[in-house]
Amino acid sequence: MPTVDAESPPPVGALRGLARILPFAGRDVYGLIAGMVISLISSALALGIPIALEALVDGPLSGDDPALVWPAVGLIALLGLFEALFIYLRRVAVLTPGTRIDSRIRNAIYNHLQNLPVAFHDKWQSGQLLSRAHTDVGLMRRWLSYGVVMLVGNSIAIALGVAILFTWSPTLAIVFLICSIPMFVFGSRFRNRFEGLSRAAQDQWGDVATSVEESVHGIRVLRSFGRGDDSLSKFAERATHGRNLEVVKGNARATLGFWLVWIPDFALVACLLVGVWLAAEGDLTTGQLFAFFATAAVLAGPIESVGYLLALTLEAQSGLNRIFDIFDRENTITSPAAPIIPTTSAGSLVFEDVHYRHEGGDGNVRDVLNGVSLEILPGETMAVVGATGSGKTVLTALPARLYDVTAGRILLDGVDIRDVSLNTLRTRIAMAFEDATLFSDTVRNNVLLGRHDLVNAPASESDAVLSQALSIAEAEFVYELPDGVDTIIGEQGLSLSGGQRQRLALARAIAAAPEVLVLDDPLSALDVETEARVEAALRKVLSTTTALVVAHRPSTVMLADRVALLDQGRIAAVGTHSELLATSATYRHLISSLSNEPIDVDDKGDAS
Repeated sequence: MPTVDAESPPPVGALRGLARILPFAGRDVYGLIAGMVISLISSALALGIPIALEALVDGPLSGDDPALVWPAVGLIALLGLFEALFIYLRRVAVLTPGTRIDSRIRNAIYNHLQNLPVAFHDKWQSGQLLSRAHTDVGLMRRWLSYGVVMLVGNSIAIALGVAILFTWSPTLAIVFLICSIPMFVFGSRFRNRFEGLSRAAQDQWGDVATSVEESVHGIRVLRSFGRGDDSLSKFAERATHGRNLEVVKGNARATLGFWLVWIPDFALVACLLVGVWLAAEGDLTTGQLFAFFATAAVLAGPIESVGYLLALTLEAQSGLNRIFDIFDRENTITSPAAPIIPTTSAGSLVFEDVHYRHEGGDGNVRDVLNGVSLEILPGETMAVVGATGSGKTVLTALPARLYDVTAGRILLDGVDIRDVSLNTLRTRIAMAFEDATLFSDTVRNNVLLGRHDLVNAPASESDAVLSQALSIAEAEFVYELPDGVDTIIGEQGLSLSGGQRQRLALARAIAAAPEVLVLDDPLSALDVETEARVEAALRKVLSTTTALVVAHRPSTVMLADRVALLDQGRIAAVGTHSELLATSATYRHLISSLSNEPIDVDDKGDAS
């Protein structure tokens, strides 16, 4: 079954959804309005043909003035030509506005996703976000450029056509309307059923996209464990469920289409019988009867299109609901209205009774940190050790406000980090994670990602920073790549080994030249010799930089000035490595269980 967020806001109706798009439309809304007007003109021209036919049949063709036959035929041909021309102009008018609105919404979604807190991304499947940002926005564009324009134009054309029918024969018009009543009944039933089907199908395809993304990113794991067939089976199950939903949707559209074709035809048969009787009684001329059915034939197209347009509108409405599911998520981690700039840049970092409560994707809430108090002095390296699940990773994510504390506060140089602008905070604090994420870009751009000040700097200056960071992180292997530091590494850096990725991520954090360096076990994939060289180089950097290091290996612990033992969300002890060995049984047990062997973070078994 598709994964739907339990906290999703209530659905947005089509008109309200259209109103919410208006801020993205800007002046392009006039292009869409122009498309509607042009569509209405083309429909009016089409309805003008039956009027001309009536005049032709009751006039020249009845023998009144045979010389006017060809001018009347020419007028009808001219009306048809102009109708075709205005259909072309309608498509031209709406094409550019629709694509512009599409682009603005895609950019807005991307920007909003970038600004939403990490906690949001922890709970949402990436495939669902991709589905909304790509498929649903594309569906919305088709609806704006075609669906809503044609729905408005065709609705007015149908109303205008019915009014024209009344001018020729109120009796026939009433018969036509009475026979058409079942269309409204089936249309209402279709809407009630199709709305749920459309949302379910779109959510399901989001799950399918998630399956594809997970299998591509996890292809090495799947192959190493021989689970490719199981992954394919799960994917096929999701895809089959999506196909079944699409089949049900198709059947619903086909059923509505059947009634939208058959009912008007039945109405025409009834009108023909009544019309022949009225003509025989002299209450209707031949030209009026002919024009009545010509008008009904013109209305057949708009009436038959109602099914498709209604389905497209309901799908677009569902897509808009899914898009605004994202826009309605509040960014809770923002810069303060009146930011404070710390008066010093020493790099003091203090945790005061910090609590963090985490809500998982399953809705369960637990306290990860429960009253952490810790002071890291300027220039000091503090290692954090603890059992799995003790809250180490969350602790390292709080200083840069990837998450916000639930209670308590964190001070950077004496200022609450929530009172510091995010740009300033994340310039002063840099991070390197155990799971090193690289981007499909050059080595240079990956390493200098945090140095906005070097974007327009001379090449010599940026090269100096780059070279120093690579040297400290023992990442000089990049010079042996095909294009050196200008080599484009693959998606997520998977063309590199695990140890190489970690060293580049460490170089990126070092190149940022922060006051506080937060390292979440960034050396786990390195062998002991390489780690020793990196640590020796790091000591020079850390001698002037405050560092908070999560350690899973004794050799990493030895890098620190002091060690904090984190136990069940609390700081159980703080001291030097020797002090804790002497005073804490928990610390001795934990250190004895740690290994100096590199963690195999990928299937290459990198130990370089």
